[in-house]
Amino acid sequence: MVFNQKEDGSCDIEFTEQELKIIAKHKKIFLPAEGLRHFGNALVKMVADWNMHFNKDVKELLTDSKTVVEGQEPKNKDDSSRK
Repeated sequence: MVFNQKEDGSCDIEFTEQELKIIAKHKKIFLPAEGLRHFGNALVKMVADWNMHFNKDVKELLTDSKTVVEGQEPKNKDDSSRK
């Protein structure tokens, strides 16, 4: 998977065809320790970059245990997924 962070702070998470097959079959993807380490490193980098790109309103949002986060379809269909 690849994280493509945008200038507005949003991000596309792109999956390979193999990852998509695994997700379709198992409804999840497993990350071994090394993979989880790389995933975590990518997330930490994104978090560090987010606040530089978010607008003021987004920067001030608070999250609690009742906040629902749902993925969405890409805004630009030409930018949907890598092969």
